[in-house]
Amino acid sequence: MQNILVYIQAPGATPTKSQCELLTLGASLGEVRVVLGAHADEATRAVLSSWGATGFYAAEALEGHIAPEAALLAAAAKDFKAAAVLLPNDSAGREVAARAAIKLDAGVITDAIGVEQDLTVTKSVLAGSYTVRVKATRGPLLVTVKPNSVELPSEAPATISAAALSTLDLGEVGPMAVITGVSERASSGRPDLSEARFVVAGGRGVDGDFGPVEELADALGAAVGASRAATDAGWIDHGAQIGQTGKTVSPQLYISAGISGAIQQKAGMQTSTYIVAVNSDPDAPVFEIADLGIVGDLTRVLPQAAAEIRRRKG
Repeated sequence: MQNILVYIQAPGATPTKSQCELLTLGASLGEVRVVLGAHADEATRAVLSSWGATGFYAAEALEGHIAPEAALLAAAAKDFKAAAVLLPNDSAGREVAARAAIKLDAGVITDAIGVEQDLTVTKSVLAGSYTVRVKATRGPLLVTVKPNSVELPSEAPATISAAALSTLDLGEVGPMAVITGVSERASSGRPDLSEARFVVAGGRGVDGDFGPVEELADALGAAVGASRAATDAGWIDHGAQIGQTGKTVSPQLYISAGISGAIQQKAGMQTSTYIVAVNSDPDAPVFEIADLGIVGDLTRVLPQAAAEIRRRKG
């Protein structure tokens, strides 16, 4: 049986969907141990153990820095003789993977949507235009996995006792940034954009008013996203940006409203299971990849859709 490491940067009392997906994928490939990027108490480790973790690695005083987290990941990979390391496909996961790969002289594959038993990875390339199967040629495979790429069991497993925790000495981790301040972002109450099952995104066509987008998102229980044009205009926070220079999402349902669908935007959402596009321009590129296209005014279409969803729910 091959050894698989799963990197969880911010363990909480309840694991996120993407964390459960990483553990489920890891357990399907071999024996799983977890590298903790932050402190996790025994109760938290017990929940992660129920999802397949057979052991944990931690280090003292990581303090939210990427450099020591990468050093911990590399040390754990050597100690466990890991064949592969699974990480989240977000900015922190990709940076930790890159730094650890240098220490391990290993290959990194990002944007994965599947990993097979022989560690062949399926991923999208060229802004989502092609799907390829690739393998690393040396070292343990480090792979960042897109959210919503792994099917979870219908019910969460019963909690068991926490697996053993090993604390590693990192030694010299090298230069790193200094955190000068931390501010908490206000919660919208909506799902996290990166791992949401449903996403409603608005672009230049909303003309500064995200009201219809947010109304439909709230009716669906969806996250709100945006194109770069909308975030650059200041209509919505840059954290909502989807695309080549923003976040990559892969929800079951992606609703594009007032977004032309340039290749940079497609790169962030093209692997969505089902794409619905609403645009007043019948020649908008987004219709080329949409499963359902609606040519119309989003300020009329989205509120009607939200009202119908609320009616059916009620």
